[in-house]
Amino acid sequence: MIKNTVATLMVRLHHLPLPRAAPAPTYRCGRHLALAPPLPRLRASAAVMSTAAEQTIADQKRTLRAEVRRALKALSADQRASEDLAIQTTILDSSWFKASKRLCAYISCQQLREVDTSKILAECLPSNPGQEELAKDLYVPRVEDKNRNMRMLKITTMDDLVKNSMNILEPSPVDATGNNREDVLSSLSPVDLFLLPELVEDWGVVEGTMTHSC
Repeated sequence: MIKNTVATLMVRLHHLPLPRAAPAPTYRCGRHLALAPPLPRLRASAAVMSTAAEQTIADQKRTLRAEVRRALKALSADQRASEDLAIQTTILDSSWFKASKRLCAYISCQQLREVDTSKILAECLPSNPGQEELAKDLYVPRVEDKNRNMRMLKITTMDDLVKNSMNILEPSPVDATGNNREDVLSSLSPVDLFLLPELVEDWGVVEGTMTHSC
């Protein structure tokens, strides 16, 4: 149901004509071709076209998000659990996850109907003695202010998480010893992997990069 909804609306987005600025006029100087400065009227026309198309795309994105939210809400608990397990298994079995040493991931929130990440987090933070070498450096988000600015802070156990005012788990700013948690931006080593929640994704790929997300 979700796949059909997303596919239908993504087709609409892909066939939406994107604005193209009018080419700048040229003139010939002897044997050389030079670009003439674009006329103000052409600039204004292109800007109007761009604004109108951008608004159309924004409206279609809004419609797409609303339809996918309704589809997600209609899923049964068993369906969601089955899909969450399949997604987590795919990630855990992947070579790129196994090879990663440092990653940023989100703490899934059931109220927001995000894909469950509990098994992934548990794999990053093994609790059994003798498995310390399997642990990964894990950074998770903490909301800093009402503008939703975030920091990604390092945790070493799920006990490092506390519920915020929205009842969402996030890391406390200091660890059990009273020291400030390490911020990913101050880490001396690069992050290998980011796991981020998204409502809708267009899986068109250009040179390894996702071309569009909602």
